[in-house]
Amino acid sequence: MSVFLFFSFLSFVGLICCWLQITAAKRCSLSTPCSGEGETLPRFFCPPVSVLKPLKGIDDNLFDNLSSFCVQDYPSYELIFALQDHNDPAYKVARKVKEKYKDRNISIIVGQREDGLNPKVNNLIPAYKAAAYDYILISDSNVLADRDYLKETVACMSDPSVGLVTNIIKGVRGRTLASIFENLHMNSFVIGSVCFLDKFLGMPCVIGKSMLMKKDVLESIGGLQAFKNVLAEDFIIGRKISEAGWKVALSGHAVENVNEYWGLGRFLNRHTRWGKLRWKIGGVKYLSELLVNPVFLSALPVLLWEASALTVLFSLCVSAAKAAGDYHLAKNTGTDMSPLLYLLVPLKDIIIGVVWFVPLFSNTVVWRGNRYAIGKDSVISPYPDTGFWVLRDRLFSSLRINNA
Repeated sequence: MSVFLFFSFLSFVGLICCWLQITAAKRCSLSTPCSGEGETLPRFFCPPVSVLKPLKGIDDNLFDNLSSFCVQDYPSYELIFALQDHNDPAYKVARKVKEKYKDRNISIIVGQREDGLNPKVNNLIPAYKAAAYDYILISDSNVLADRDYLKETVACMSDPSVGLVTNIIKGVRGRTLASIFENLHMNSFVIGSVCFLDKFLGMPCVIGKSMLMKKDVLESIGGLQAFKNVLAEDFIIGRKISEAGWKVALSGHAVENVNEYWGLGRFLNRHTRWGKLRWKIGGVKYLSELLVNPVFLSALPVLLWEASALTVLFSLCVSAAKAAGDYHLAKNTGTDMSPLLYLLVPLKDIIIGVVWFVPLFSNTVVWRGNRYAIGKDSVISPYPDTGFWVLRDRLFSSLRINNA
């Protein structure tokens, strides 16, 4: 009984934490971008902007994602698509976008760079050097923006003390089970955590899918070169800018992250990688993430104590409350997922709960075809090509071949 009572208490605490996330997300959605409720921002502040889009491979909805940046209701901006290789299939898509929108200022920069170990930063460095304007917006290729995105995001920079602006990101268009899991998680844990940290703790949590910066501010912390060996370059850039005395603003204008045709392997790889980043950056703070997963906590008594009517009923009640809360949070931020899909929340949360433990036992990540060892603050180093790690990989490869 003591096991059940312990996890019941933790589950109730977890539901309270989820309620606080919902409250924070509601504040973000009710406020105008980067302001308090009822305040307004000057819409005449529209300096020229350089939009940098690092590309690699064909993301879901890539052509439409890139095209959405060509129809912005904004007076002056340039688009720079950056790739490492002409043979990258994203190059053809970028060319088609440029041909369709001939009236837009679009550049495609292709160049193999190995400045550091972070392939995204390697992509961005040439684009950054080519940028013509003092305001730099970095946006991932899987982002779909509405026509007011630039206008609403740049408005936050009308406050001269703001050095970086990031946005709420919501997941959309899930077609497979894994992509639905991804969108459910993005529209609950990710949005809730970002808003909670911003509204209640005053802590910046920058997501690289949308980062607007002043060029001189970025240069003051070392420029992109300073983050060439940092895997969570977005979060660390935000933290460094905050530490330098600038405000990091969270815009209430949400952008869409298109996740359509994910496989389960991609979902698991992404969240083990993200978990390792948060563990290496947050340290013991990472342990608190279990408290915002009351579904997983409520399921543990069934596994660790007994699968009785009491424990199962309690777990089901917690799961129902969490699913309802996630739906409410998502509706507050304008997501359009079917209410029926939120019946999958308990299964998704249990998977996330299991994945949570992986970073405690592994410090390697695979990203964009590269394997790295990850250290403090997500600083990465080449994956060892000798010793235990190679023996382990060879053993697993041999087992896979023998079982094929």
